[in-house]
Amino acid sequence: MSANRRQFLLGSAAVLATGAAGFRPAFAAGVALRQIFWGSKDRASRTYKVNDLYLKATPDTKIASEFYGWGDYWPKLATETGGGNAPDIIQMDYRYIVEYAKRQAIAPLDEFVGKELLLADFDKDQIDGGKVDGKLYGISLGANSVSTLVNLAAFKEAGIEAPGATTLTYDDVMTIGEAFKKANIRGGMKAFQDGSGSEPVLENWLRQRGKALYTADGKLAFDADDMVEWFTMWNKFRAAGAIVTPEDQALDVNSALDTNMVTLGKAAVSFANSNQLVNAQALNKDPLTITCFPRIGATGKGGHYRKPSMFWSVAAQSKLKPDAAKYLSFFVDNVPANLILGVERGIPCSAAVREALAPTLSALDQVSLKFVSNLGDLLGPIPPSPPSSAGEIDIDLLVKTSQEVAFGQQSPEDAGPAFVKQAVDILSRKG
Repeated sequence: MSANRRQFLLGSAAVLATGAAGFRPAFAAGVALRQIFWGSKDRASRTYKVNDLYLKATPDTKIASEFYGWGDYWPKLATETGGGNAPDIIQMDYRYIVEYAKRQAIAPLDEFVGKELLLADFDKDQIDGGKVDGKLYGISLGANSVSTLVNLAAFKEAGIEAPGATTLTYDDVMTIGEAFKKANIRGGMKAFQDGSGSEPVLENWLRQRGKALYTADGKLAFDADDMVEWFTMWNKFRAAGAIVTPEDQALDVNSALDTNMVTLGKAAVSFANSNQLVNAQALNKDPLTITCFPRIGATGKGGHYRKPSMFWSVAAQSKLKPDAAKYLSFFVDNVPANLILGVERGIPCSAAVREALAPTLSALDQVSLKFVSNLGDLLGPIPPSPPSSAGEIDIDLLVKTSQEVAFGQQSPEDAGPAFVKQAVDILSRKG
């Protein structure tokens, strides 16, 4: 298990928790909050420093934190939630917030707004992004957008101009891919990762075509012909040597930064989120930057939107909901706290925090801020929160089907209809 997948505990705010189900650390009299989140070592360090700051302001409070990598996080959270032992403060993803809200695993927070939870200057789109059926279930920890990570040194070594922040196209994927193949740098480094199994890349491509992943009522919003075209396009890139081999792409586990194709040196470009630039750079010796997802055409509209990078939610079972809400408010609204957090979780949603933070940002953080703030015609409205089964379609079905096509086990013509049929079956399940 890689370092950023193991529980990483740092600072006096973090109290070591065992893996035993039902374990709750014992504290002296006062408020004893439990917290769980996913991310990198850097995220853990920043979070625990903010926790320490919060404890100075509320000395009768203790916080026990659990930290996991993305792939380990969701099974752990599901186990603790199912066992009636969910932490009070839960880091939540846009993909899963509907499922957790509808299963009444997280609590609506509306009653705390304007009291324990201060959101007066919060971006409206980020507040709306945390709502399910009109109720507020998640407090956005930052706005971000999908992006591509670009290894600038590799482009320079290959003698190729790196793509601009908003100009990359799917034609460029082929052109740049062929140029990298001809340059043959670093033992045959490919230009791009294989994006055929990436839901964000698929969603962006569909949005450019006037479609979407899901309708507002949780139905599939694309058809078999779309998926045939999708898999066919990536087969062409694969045949031309513009993207990494299926064997190499299989090394990318759960889209983690440490197994990203750029980090592993397999590709010069891979897909990520704008808030991941700083952590990706920490894992890479070569200088990185970010650009847009490919456009279908140079003049075509983009498929980007400002997405809540993640949320803090409060467990429905928590006996400390007002205290948890106070912590959430401090995390998103306190300027000293956000000077620690930076833009690692995305661009802050509080206008006052953004104004205070901007002059202090590092060069890399400025890149992320400018990217999200200047998407221009790439930017569209945020889609509805995905249905509860979306995670299974993404993590299991899309990845599996894309690998089968990549390894030649299915043709695009067979994979497209099969994928749509299985996705519809998954969405039609009850419970």
